Parts: sequence; structure tokens; C-alpha cells
Amino acid sequence: MKSFGSRVLLCGSVVVALAVLSLTAAALADDAYPKKTIRLLVGFGAGGPTDIPARFVANKLSDALGEPVIVENKPAAAGIMATRDLLAEPADGYTLLLCTHFDPINVAMYRNVGFKLDQLAPISLIAEYYYGLALANAIPADSFETFITYAKAHPGDVTYATIGAGSAQEIMARQLQKLAGITMNRIPFRGGPQVVQEMVAGRVDFYVSPTLAIVPQYQSKQLKILATTSPQRLANLPDVPTVREKGIDFVRFGWLGICAAKSTPAAIIKTLHDKIAPIVAMPEYHALIESGGQIAISSTPEELGTVIKKTSDDVSASIAEFGMQQDQEQ
Repeated sequence: MKSFGSRVLLCGSVVVALAVLSLTAAALADDAYPKKTIRLLVGFGAGGPTDIPARFVANKLSDALGEPVIVENKPAAAGIMATRDLLAEPADGYTLLLCTHFDPINVAMYRNVGFKLDQLAPISLIAEYYYGLALANAIPADSFETFITYAKAHPGDVTYATIGAGSAQEIMARQLQKLAGITMNRIPFRGGPQVVQEMVAGRVDFYVSPTLAIVPQYQSKQLKILATTSPQRLANLPDVPTVREKGIDFVRFGWLGICAAKSTPAAIIKTLHDKIAPIVAMPEYHALIESGGQIAISSTPEELGTVIKKTSDDVSASIAEFGMQQDQEQ
């Protein structure tokens, strides 16, 4: 008859063996990823500055993984609905999100946004882009300095456009007002294309816009770009100075990345990262997005996590300072 100690040792060995088998099975399951179609959720409309990079990455990722990666546009509430949809699905790598700087803005802005940033699992950055300070031709100022002088002489008369309430454009416009010592009048719009049309028509004066959306009108002299929020002058706008050149330390950028849901297996995150980084390095991807002022850039998951936190820290302070927090419409 086996002793009690022998039976305990045998049971322990069985438990260890089962644990090893379980871990091996999990590793094999991760190695087999993917086995079906992957969805990439984009919280903005088709054909825009977020959708175009996402579709390029999705198409090339389909080739790299051997399974379709389908872009699904969910243009509602500045990306909130897309993020909620991601988190409602299993954390298995088959639903991904084009995460953007709007995610930390939304969490800071809305009391009832419905998710937390630590529910996202960063994978990689795919792009950064800077903003231009656009000014309507109707305002008699041709430089950043003369605009500030004009705005100080006409407090509250200059109008500035925002996309809804609490957008990145509004936060940056408010930050600039404070730093430059000017006062402007906010006019909310539903979308960027409408703002640009109104600026060209002279019905709104100032707009902090991604450069991609205003370069064509600048080149055709339908509006002015006074400065950019980049650390150095942009290659596609070599004649436009930076805000920093004008004596205000104001560098701001938007970013696009790929995220999964928290608890997605680490092996799947690594697989996706290792396939996405070479796609972002492709010359055709650079050519596609850099012509519009975006910068192709990949990152480690940890680096993207740092970018998300830094964005959150920056906007949270401004939202609190300006009393912008509000309830999100359901």
C-alpha cells in the first residue's frame, strides 16, 4: 500500500502535469492565431484622416496574417461607440480598435463615458500628426504676431470653430487663448469639412485643425495657416513657422494606434505588433500619409501606453481648469 506521502506526491505531480498541459494548449492556441476574420473598429467616417491609414494597415495585415482584417466604421461620439463595442467583445484578438488621442480626451471629458483607459491593451502607434492654426482671409492678419495683436484689439470678436463640445480642437484653442492672452468666441460645428467651408466663406475666423484637412485650401490661398503645433517645421509646409518659433512653448500632436481589449493574450499582442511594425515602415505607407502632414511611426506596446498616459495627463488638467467636464449624451 502506498504511503500518504507518496499519494500526496503523486497527486502533486498530476496537478503539475495538468498545469503544464494547460499552458501548452494555451500557447498552441495563441500560435494558431488567427483562425478567422479580424474586425478593426474605426470610430470615424470612411475616407478621412483616421480611416485612410487604418485601411492601409488592415489590408496589409490581412496579407501578413493570412486571414481577412475588415475595417468597420462607427462614426459616433468622437470614437466612444467604437471603443465601447471593442470592450463588449471577447478579449481574444479578433476585435481591434483604431485607438486615438480622442480616447483619453473622452475619458477625461465625460463623467459617464462607459470605459477606462486601462481597459485598452496598446499594440502599436501607426501615425502622428500635427495641427495648423488656420485663419480666414477675412481677418486682416498675415502672421501669428499680427493675428495676436488683432485679437487683443478686438476681444471676443474673433470666432473660433470646434468639433462638438470638448474636442481636441477646443482644448487647444482654449490653451492658446490662455498662453497668448487673447479672448475668442467659440462656434461649435458637427464636422471638420463644414468648418473649412465656413472659413473659406468668411463666416468663422479661426480653427485649430489637423494639417491634412487645411493644406489644400492653404495652397490655393483660400485660407491662411499662421503656425503649426509641431516641434519643427513640417516638410509639406516649409514656409509655415511653428508656434514654438513664435515664443510660445506649445507642441501638440494627434496620434493613431492599434489597440486590443485588456486581457488579450500576450502572445497575440506580440503577434499583432510584430506584423504591424513592418507595415508602418513600408515606403508606400509613408508616401500615403505624409503627403497630408501625418508622420508614419510605430512603437512598442509600452511606448503607446506612455503616449496614452501623457495625452490623458495633458487634457485632464486643461479640462479641469476650463470646467469642461460634462455628461455624455446617450
